[in-house]
Amino acid sequence: MNKTESNDQPMPLISHLTELRDKLLRAILAILIIFIGIFPFANDIYLVVSEPLRALLPPGASMIATEVASPFFAPFKLALMSALFLAMPYVLYQVWGFIAPGMYRHEKRLAVPLLASSVVLFYAGAAFAYFVVFPLIFAFFTSVAPDDITIMTDINSYLNFVLKLFFAFGLAFEIPIAAVLLIWAGITTPETLAGKRPYIIVGCFIFGMLLTPPDIISQSLLAIPMWLLFEVGVYFGKLTQPRSSSTDGESDSE
Repeated sequence: MNKTESNDQPMPLISHLTELRDKLLRAILAILIIFIGIFPFANDIYLVVSEPLRALLPPGASMIATEVASPFFAPFKLALMSALFLAMPYVLYQVWGFIAPGMYRHEKRLAVPLLASSVVLFYAGAAFAYFVVFPLIFAFFTSVAPDDITIMTDINSYLNFVLKLFFAFGLAFEIPIAAVLLIWAGITTPETLAGKRPYIIVGCFIFGMLLTPPDIISQSLLAIPMWLLFEVGVYFGKLTQPRSSSTDGESDSE
């Protein structure tokens, strides 16, 4: 049950479900409105997203469509994902509007900056993938192709590949938020997380191996930022650590 202020009365279950439905409908409506607005430019958006690869293709090579419906469905899928990407701040705002009434005032003071930071970090992860990772890994892939092989990448396969990397890097850049939340909730402490640093580093490379192509360049480009972001999360976790837990830790050490 949601926590309430001393003068507030708990909402009935039906009221909660109705409010949740309204929030979901608003979020879906926002995504649809953005999708309708950008769908006429879906092909142009695809050209922008595919530019890191097309810029590195050798003369005479191009991207191709190996399925009959790919020329339509690939831009359609990209426009839909782009609408979700652009609407994410409003979607999270609706989530915040649903859970905020059940939070105490001191919890809201930390939740608002964390919510804003999570949006910024996700966009930063996607931008890092596009501007840094894509040029490097595509340059590597195109340079190691045999001389007699012409690179002609399917547009649908390319889209699935880059969407996976966008999601992987956007999620990886949320590590500081996860660390701060764990410390703030009292589940762990900065000292405990710092003590697990070797395991975290190994875990970052395993995560990078699972979510990126099987080459050391892309794996390292995901794993190293994840480790650095973990260190950032530990640092800010020390600043937001509840005084009671830090005091308890000091008394236990004594």
